[in-house]
Amino acid sequence: MIRILRQIFRTGVVTEPLPEEEVRGLELAGARLEEAVRKRFSRSLAIRQVDAGSCNGCELEIHALNNPIYNCERFGIHFTASPRFADMLLVTGPVTRNMEIALRRTYDATPPPRLVVAVGDCGRNGGIFGESYASLGGVGNVIPVDVYIPGCPPTPVALLNGILKAVKG
Repeated sequence: MIRILRQIFRTGVVTEPLPEEEVRGLELAGARLEEAVRKRFSRSLAIRQVDAGSCNGCELEIHALNNPIYNCERFGIHFTASPRFADMLLVTGPVTRNMEIALRRTYDATPPPRLVVAVGDCGRNGGIFGESYASLGGVGNVIPVDVYIPGCPPTPVALLNGILKAVKG
């Protein structure tokens, strides 16, 4: 145990800081998003993330929103485990036939006025999976979508800008 701790202290911090242009883009998008959330909801924005059958690339970028570098909570965004408390559904992946009913039930459990954001190329049109015997294609084929965020996977800044676009309406 002591050897492991010594190795950790010897190694130190190995992460690199974000490039300056990305930091500026993040701060700008975050400030605009925080203002729009306060104006529309008068509080924070609660998001329920739903994986409808993705490869998990988009989930990694969504999780990056919560890390200490991007820290989406400082902009008034919180993720919730229950759709009953959510203002927005953030849906990733092509909708598999096994997830169709679960996605519809999650959508129905979210109180109106609800926002739906489809994340990534798979959420937009099925991506490389398309429509097949196992996949229904994009999220818009199952539930109404307000905003599509393109990319495979989209960056955390692109996710913030997509959420901003949905909140502004």
